[in-house]
Amino acid sequence: MTKIIMVIDDSATMLMCLKNSLEIGGFSVITAADGVLALEKLQTGPKPDLIITDINMPNMGGIEFISHARKLPGFRFIPILALTTESQQAKRDEAKKLGATGWLVKPVGAADLMKIIKQVLPGA
Repeated sequence: MTKIIMVIDDSATMLMCLKNSLEIGGFSVITAADGVLALEKLQTGPKPDLIITDINMPNMGGIEFISHARKLPGFRFIPILALTTESQQAKRDEAKKLGATGWLVKPVGAADLMKIIKQVLPGA
């Protein structure tokens, strides 16, 4: 069964690159341009097996998104990776406290991303 990954990023270029890499890797991909749109998709669309989110986005950033997503029924244990240019330890600690599974600093190569996904997503 194909695993579904949600990618949240306000950069259309980043969304396209990640979507292409993940689809080549055999995943089905759902995209959203910010945390607000992502929460709407979580409540109406197919449930992802993994979520990858940017941190700095308009409307709702990744840290706030993680906090909201963890409160939704059935999303407490879905792996959430932060993929961002942000490297401050305080932001990492806050994201982890709110439920982020991992933190990746952009740019991340496709091979490295796949390796990390296989670590956090059983059966990937």
